[in-house]
Amino acid sequence: MDKPAFDWGITDSVAIVTGAGRGLGRAMAFALADAGASVVVAARREEDLAAVVAEITGRGGTAVAVVTDVCDSDACEFLVDQTVEKFGRLDILVNNAGAVADLPFLQTPDAVWEQIFQTNVGGAVHCTRAAGSVMTAAGRGKVINIVSNFALMGVPGYSAYAASKGALVSLTKTLAIEWARHGVQVNGIAPGHFATDLNAEAFADPAIGPKVLRSIPARRVGAPEELGPLVCYLASQASDFMTGETIVIDGGLSSRR
Repeated sequence: MDKPAFDWGITDSVAIVTGAGRGLGRAMAFALADAGASVVVAARREEDLAAVVAEITGRGGTAVAVVTDVCDSDACEFLVDQTVEKFGRLDILVNNAGAVADLPFLQTPDAVWEQIFQTNVGGAVHCTRAAGSVMTAAGRGKVINIVSNFALMGVPGYSAYAASKGALVSLTKTLAIEWARHGVQVNGIAPGHFATDLNAEAFADPAIGPKVLRSIPARRVGAPEELGPLVCYLASQASDFMTGETIVIDGGLSSRR
């Protein structure tokens, strides 16, 4: 007899996942949908979102797509408005959309710093402000910021990216305190190296892949679906007394620094 799926208690919840067209965002959208939440997937590429919605609905879940550039505050307001109009509520926001740059600090121009911060910090601010208005008024909600283990350790070449993610760690703590009395929990997840289409070529490179694996105590990279249970936990009532925390999931990499 098949073992029944664990009930996270989010069957009637409504979630927004940004950056959901591919990679970790896609995997987290699947996890929330499989747990019973209605999921609004947001990203800039309509074709990517259409594929995610088709797969979720094909698995018996409920999902809709809203093309969104998180750098545009009006677009984020529209995303939240469309979610509430469609489902009548908003319970979960996963701020996953992000950008990365691999450049030495002295070779990182202002334009790159601005783009990284506009996407990673500004995008989360825009979406959280729009969603937070709904959540605090309702007296319930979960905001999950996807940070990075790079925010918690020194990694050469990633000054802009790490600094932007560090800002998200601080934002997570501050909003957690501001919104705790309103029944809204704000937490972060700091993933390490995970296997996605975007980094598949790098991990396959014999000059890069083995070196990365040797640096990880678990001696492997993560599978995107391994984020699913953690996201569902932070989205569920089981985490109602947890707020302001950033949980690292990186195979032990940051623990050795």
